[in-house]
Amino acid sequence: MGVERERETGGRVPGAVWRGTALQVLGRFWGAACTLAILWLANQALDGAGFGRFTFYIALFAWLDSVANMGTGQVAVQRTAAAPGRMASVLAAARGIRVRAGLFGVLLCATFVLSKDEPDGAWIVLASLYPVTHALELSTIPARNALSWSVPVAVRAIAAALSLANVAVLHAADVHRPALYLLGVALGSTAGNVLLHLASRRHLPVERGEAASEQGFFREALPLGVSALCAQTYFYVDNLFIEAWCGLEPLGHYNVAVRVMSWSIMLAQYTTLTVLPWLRREQLAGALGPALARLGPPLFAGAGLACGLAFAWTEPLLGLFGDEFRAASGSLRWLLGATTAIYAGSLFMTALVALGKNVASLWIAALGVLLNVGLNFWAVPALGIEGAALTTFATEAFVSLAGALVILRSGVSLGSPWRWLGGPLGFAAGAGLSSLLAMGY
Repeated sequence: MGVERERETGGRVPGAVWRGTALQVLGRFWGAACTLAILWLANQALDGAGFGRFTFYIALFAWLDSVANMGTGQVAVQRTAAAPGRMASVLAAARGIRVRAGLFGVLLCATFVLSKDEPDGAWIVLASLYPVTHALELSTIPARNALSWSVPVAVRAIAAALSLANVAVLHAADVHRPALYLLGVALGSTAGNVLLHLASRRHLPVERGEAASEQGFFREALPLGVSALCAQTYFYVDNLFIEAWCGLEPLGHYNVAVRVMSWSIMLAQYTTLTVLPWLRREQLAGALGPALARLGPPLFAGAGLACGLAFAWTEPLLGLFGDEFRAASGSLRWLLGATTAIYAGSLFMTALVALGKNVASLWIAALGVLLNVGLNFWAVPALGIEGAALTTFATEAFVSLAGALVILRSGVSLGSPWRWLGGPLGFAAGAGLSSLLAMGY
């Protein structure tokens, strides 16, 4: 019935997409404020090397999140968006994969920690257990399919507050061990996953599903899972290059710029997360092209203009974290360009999921990793942390163009190509205007 109602809109983007996105963005603003406070408290409590180590493991844990998720959420939506009767068996299959993948991530983390002989390594490994609880997060799939995000957003806001509270307690206790701050953040995320499951139970199927009935689930999820791992890899692998050639203090500066970037891409992340069930249903109805043509160009143009307007103000923006972080202002300028590319690329990659082009998604992400690593070998030694940001921009631009090409080769029209020029043109106009304003400031 929900599918029929959406088709009655004449292919327009459903209002629930924008409501869901707006809710998630508001929640993310709260989460960003909590993260900002966490970084500020950690920076006050830890020395430069300790703060760099803390941000390094935060990045590593983001990668472990992708290991645990392993594409299961996207395939669950693929299989249930238009077939809710399969929910019980799909969730059973997806949860089993997430538990095993999460435990594998713990093993990877433990191996890495032992190889580095990290101080407080046992606490780091304990913190790495939290991605296993992402199996509980799958209970939100019915709400995602219904484009209903109020409960998930509220629970995530509570989890962010819990992480901040844990870090605040450590700061008040005058703790100076990065691993314990990492554990405090992880405990908040764990609580969030537990609360998500408890809040979503009433929407779950009453009957228990048999995972074995979902033949090929892992085979479909694996390319998306590895693709997400590749995306996390090319987003964070520059940490290894910066640590090796520049040291831990510049790494801390760079990661604050990356954190600003992560806040700036949240509208893209949450729009694509919200819109996937709708795009899947549009694809099954043969209307994916018009849906993308309506949704993508305005989003891309708005992102380009906003990022361009921020271009000349990166130094004072980073200075809010402390004067030493102004050193990453050149990096942030390149990352703003990468942000603009992500607003197109994330939509294209989501469209590939709606098309069922899971293997194509993997190939694009894998080539993105190769490009990123290859460029980092040159860019970081030559240009330092600014070179790492340049590499991120090049990688995200490649992913966007490759995703668009695969969609077009699949026979899906993206509408007039001129409408998709709004992103780069908006960025150029915004950068020019902000530079003029900055000169008179």
